[in-house]
Amino acid sequence: MMGDHYLYDVVALGELIVDFTPVEGISHAFQQNAGGAPANVLAAVAGFHKRTCLISMVGADEFGDFLYREIENRGVGTLGIGRTERFNTTLAFVHLDEQGERSFTFYRKSGADLMLNASEIDYHIIKNARIFHFGSISMTDEPARSATRQAIQTAREHGSIVTFDPNVRPRLWTSIREAKQVIADVLNMVDVLKLSAEELMFITERDDMNVGLQDLMSRYPCSIILLTLGSNGCICCSREGSQWVPGYSVRTVDTTGAGDGFVGAFLGALLDLDKRPENVTMDELVQLARVANACGALVTTKHGGIPSMPSREQVEDFMENYGE
Repeated sequence: MMGDHYLYDVVALGELIVDFTPVEGISHAFQQNAGGAPANVLAAVAGFHKRTCLISMVGADEFGDFLYREIENRGVGTLGIGRTERFNTTLAFVHLDEQGERSFTFYRKSGADLMLNASEIDYHIIKNARIFHFGSISMTDEPARSATRQAIQTAREHGSIVTFDPNVRPRLWTSIREAKQVIADVLNMVDVLKLSAEELMFITERDDMNVGLQDLMSRYPCSIILLTLGSNGCICCSREGSQWVPGYSVRTVDTTGAGDGFVGAFLGALLDLDKRPENVTMDELVQLARVANACGALVTTKHGGIPSMPSREQVEDFMENYGE
């Protein structure tokens, strides 16, 4: 597919933040965990024994030190992470309902992750990546928005597969209209798109999921679209058509990072397949989605984002023994 000369299997750009997740059984107590969607994805990819590197910005503070150590310990490359004394590391508090579904409160006004400047990126990291992954949180404001777009363009120019998970957080945007426009602008540069049912409706303004997916496939050049449906699995779309792939039933305690685990496992399995997205058959796509569904399900059985990412061996064992 892409040869062996690449230094990295997957490079991601975006937020590296501290997630404070509720401590089970203790009211108003939170545990500090490393998080941020792109970092979560890379932790999952690293669990599939792939070479990864994150491009981000953290503060020159204790939280930044913590994040640096945590993702390095998870096998994620830190060469692209900058440190700034001008801004604090971004924090997020995770709130869980009775079903384990989460909502977020961000402490991000002038947060370090948003201060990543295009001139501060080492573009050799991107040029040497088989896959480049990003989300929309790094595009909620400048200068990180321009930095993200420049990174995407660099990845495309050097033949990397470009993957995108919008991971929409409306409260982080100046306006809903701006969010839709910025996301629409980058969809023309994406090979693999992963989104939730809520994000599909947000982007397409279609109530019918099938109509929304057809709309995206007709308007944009994406080779693969993955629509995650929580415990109900996902719908896979390619130029061959679409197919529902059922999920796995588990005891869910925290859904934080489930979608990121899904993406990371999908990318890890895609790299093992050694094909570009446009050459993946529907049968192969369904198998990739099964692996991704399994990883996403496993993530929900533990607390936190990065700490809950399983290894490839754990995913394979879960799939082999599921239902016993």
